[in-house]
Amino acid sequence: MNPHAKLITSLSLVAGTSITISSNHWITAWTGLEINTLAIIPLISKPHHPRAIEAAIKYFLTQSTASALILFSSMANAWHTGQWDITQLSHPTSCLVLTMAIAIKLGLVPFHFWFPEVLQGSSLTTALLLSTLMKLPPITLLLMTSQSLNPALLASLAISSTLIGGWTGLNQTQTRKILAFSSISHLGWMVAVITYSPKLTFLTFLLYTLMTTAIFLSLNQIKVLKLSTMLISWTKTPMLNATLMLTLLSLAGLPPLTGFMPKWLIIQELTKQEMTPTATIITMLSLLGLFFYLRLAYHSTITLPPNSSNHMKLWRTNKTSNTTTAILIALSTSLLPLSPLMLTMT
Repeated sequence: MNPHAKLITSLSLVAGTSITISSNHWITAWTGLEINTLAIIPLISKPHHPRAIEAAIKYFLTQSTASALILFSSMANAWHTGQWDITQLSHPTSCLVLTMAIAIKLGLVPFHFWFPEVLQGSSLTTALLLSTLMKLPPITLLLMTSQSLNPALLASLAISSTLIGGWTGLNQTQTRKILAFSSISHLGWMVAVITYSPKLTFLTFLLYTLMTTAIFLSLNQIKVLKLSTMLISWTKTPMLNATLMLTLLSLAGLPPLTGFMPKWLIIQELTKQEMTPTATIITMLSLLGLFFYLRLAYHSTITLPPNSSNHMKLWRTNKTSNTTTAILIALSTSLLPLSPLMLTMT
């Protein structure tokens, strides 16, 4: 991509995200979402491959539909209440339409079908942006309106997202699709507690972003797109593969790694709010996700593939180490002792 075009696209992504998360008026928030959508499409379609073009079209159609629903919801609320303030959403129909629009934006079940396909058609760097930065503006809108939304509807979205995200990720062989279903499952955890503790939802999103960024950067460094190539990548970067295994287990939520902290705090908060059945269900459903995380971890550290492979083994190369990836992996595996501090913040 032309450096000037890349600069304009990057600045537009930052500007769109900043406008949405700092606005308190529906029109400016909608404007930021539109800037974000238009800025990410060139990055998705950059490879000039039919799958990339298909992914860009799917992303544009779903995001434009969600943006239209957000605009319709805000206009309906302003028509009935005279308020354009985001935090003053009170009309029941507007709340329902907004919940549906944000679910489409985030890829929550049952509006999740576009997300794995778009990630599969994108490069690893663009998939990282779609999984982290592009979810920040919708999450912010959800946080600002969480007290007005229906808790029963949010709980059903959370349980179904955790179920489908774990269940459909079991049979995947492409790393980007596995991480897409992982994202859907984690969003279910965030939505489950958003009504009771928005700060905890935001903390969970930040830790998810941290761990997902470390995994995508690691996969991008060892050039792994599917499990069959991950089997033989240990010869190229053995230390990175070992730390990648720890980061994957952290994303799965195993103690004593960082990923255990948000799940622990969410279960604790749901239990305090007498939502023990919901906490039990999403905890049991997270075992589905644990299986494909363990499979990824197994593939990243195995020394010899158990079956014949057509791929040529990759030998070690003298590449400079990536400091950013090293720092992110360290944070992704060692923040659990800060749980008391995080608990006081939430």
